[in-house]
Amino acid sequence: MIDGSQLTKDAESIGYNQKVARGEDLLTGYSKIVRMGPGQIYAGGTTIASHEVARIGIGVMIERAKEEDTEWSLYDAWNKFLENTDRVSSKEYMDVEGDYYYRVRCVHSANDDVSSSFTDGVYIEEP
Repeated sequence: MIDGSQLTKDAESIGYNQKVARGEDLLTGYSKIVRMGPGQIYAGGTTIASHEVARIGIGVMIERAKEEDTEWSLYDAWNKFLENTDRVSSKEYMDVEGDYYYRVRCVHSANDDVSSSFTDGVYIEEP
């Protein structure tokens, strides 16, 4: 386990948002990672508001670690924001280096409400 994430050989992992400081606008959010094959992942997440909000966003971070590591290192990251809607999703299919565990961590925002979620670490084999 590293920073709350189990290191698994599972094909996919989904992590749901932690508690929200102010829960008026943000309903839920989740992160998802799927092993597509050796050296390939699907990574992304979704933010859902409890109603239409002025601005909703998601920040997606791909992190990786070796089994002996004590913390995750950032591999890639991106943000997506929409206005006047109640949900936003962002996903990428990507080629990655094998022989690492990868996880997705997301920051979810709806107006001023902010929360985060993260998946377990999924092992990706060498291509």
